[in-house]
Amino acid sequence: MPKLLGNEILGENIKRIRLSCGLTQEQTVARLQVLGSPISRSTYSLIEMGRGNLFVSDLVGLKTVFNVSYDEFFVGIQPSRGSKSQM
Repeated sequence: MPKLLGNEILGENIKRIRLSCGLTQEQTVARLQVLGSPISRSTYSLIEMGRGNLFVSDLVGLKTVFNVSYDEFFVGIQPSRGSKSQM
């Protein structure tokens, strides 16, 4: 299964979306697990910190759990590597 390489901005966006949905990490992980993901809370935490990689299927699951467009996950991510400036 393909993975997305995590980074700080992606992690920050995931956290921002989760908080705007009023969910804890534990609740988010539980909903992902109901959808079939074997993700743990510790792995999810690393993703939010920008230190963990994300399975593409888990991104699809997060889109479902959070009921947002994919664009929301990529806000502020520049097409060039290493840039952290906001769009």
